[in-house]
Amino acid sequence: MAEFTDEAMVNVRGGDGGAGAVAFRREPYVDRGGPDGGDGGKGGDVWLCADRNVASLIAFRDHPHRRAASGSHGSGKKRHGASGADLVVAVPEGTIVRDRDGSVLADLVRSGDRVLAAQGGRGGRGNAHFLSNSRRAPGFAEQGEYGEERWLRLELRLIADVALVGFPNAGKSTLISAISAARPKIADYPFTTLVPHLGVVRTADREFVVADIPGLIEGASEGRGLGHQFLRHVERARVLVVLLDLASVEGRTPADQERILVEELGRYEPALLERPRLAVGTKADVAPAGVPYEGLRISAVTHEGLDRFLGAVSRLVDEAREAEGEVESFVVHRPAEEGFSVRREDDGAFRVAGRLAERVVAMADLTNPEALAYVQDRFRRLGVDRALARAGARGGDTVRIAGIELEYAEPETQAFQP
Repeated sequence: MAEFTDEAMVNVRGGDGGAGAVAFRREPYVDRGGPDGGDGGKGGDVWLCADRNVASLIAFRDHPHRRAASGSHGSGKKRHGASGADLVVAVPEGTIVRDRDGSVLADLVRSGDRVLAAQGGRGGRGNAHFLSNSRRAPGFAEQGEYGEERWLRLELRLIADVALVGFPNAGKSTLISAISAARPKIADYPFTTLVPHLGVVRTADREFVVADIPGLIEGASEGRGLGHQFLRHVERARVLVVLLDLASVEGRTPADQERILVEELGRYEPALLERPRLAVGTKADVAPAGVPYEGLRISAVTHEGLDRFLGAVSRLVDEAREAEGEVESFVVHRPAEEGFSVRREDDGAFRVAGRLAERVVAMADLTNPEALAYVQDRFRRLGVDRALARAGARGGDTVRIAGIELEYAEPETQAFQP
């Protein structure tokens, strides 16, 4: 797992909607055929989906951009454009999705959990939609809406039944290699483990997942070393196993090691102190005589005490599973934005914000006089002109909406000039 990555930024963009068509019926013996331009297809959505076959966020490290397909344009004879295909982006189980401001959007715990990351743009309506008693031959159609685009932060928190916690070189990697098929790098120097490892432990009647968390140092809860990156992988563990190095070369007694490690866990997340916890002395085969420790002793090299250790851990895991139940995923659903707002900016211009009003402008061809008249009519019906008047807008003032600047005109003439 040398390429393990547990944090990444991803840029997601929905596909653009296709443009509506401007077309008229052209058939023999049909005089002045009516409008029959078809609609553009909707752009594809981007989904983030948890997948048990993905172990890391490494795929986003060098290639952070993900974009769905765009919709096709409409055409004559009311033929609608095809919708763009959705893009499903696989992420590991246990991925937390955050907005750029840090707010949590989703926690994807189980394989198949998904969240809509970026919505595709709506397809533009063809000119057949704009036929009315006063508009018998509409010569305009809507443009396709741009797909939603945003940056998201992904954080992976490993899902394990048991987390091995200890100081660097406390024997965590050796232990997980002895009780499971995991083969992390092992050497006789601190910080051998730089990334977490998962191992599946199988006994006669059960199995559980153990996480080898890189060694903690004093002050890890405050961000010293890689403290926060390592500690977050402990959060989902049902049982904590605190490994105490009985052959510590730094002179820390087992009691001092346990006190420091438990304090770091509590400072990072107080709820961790309520988890079932088992303290174990490691390296029993090389521990000097007279080490003050009366608890369970194990040696991952000679397998001394491993059966007792696995039995104790199995019981704690069973009890924790029964008490906890299944870990729930969640997705934060925010209500669709309604209405619009008007505010005055520092340079005196007025800003109209709101998806409904912005969409009217963004999907219109403002170089077409008929389309501009339609936008003005829509704004009157939405109340945008009245809101601008109440905000103090006067003829000639600049109005910004959807990245476009318009000139405000008095309501008795027309609301906006291009």
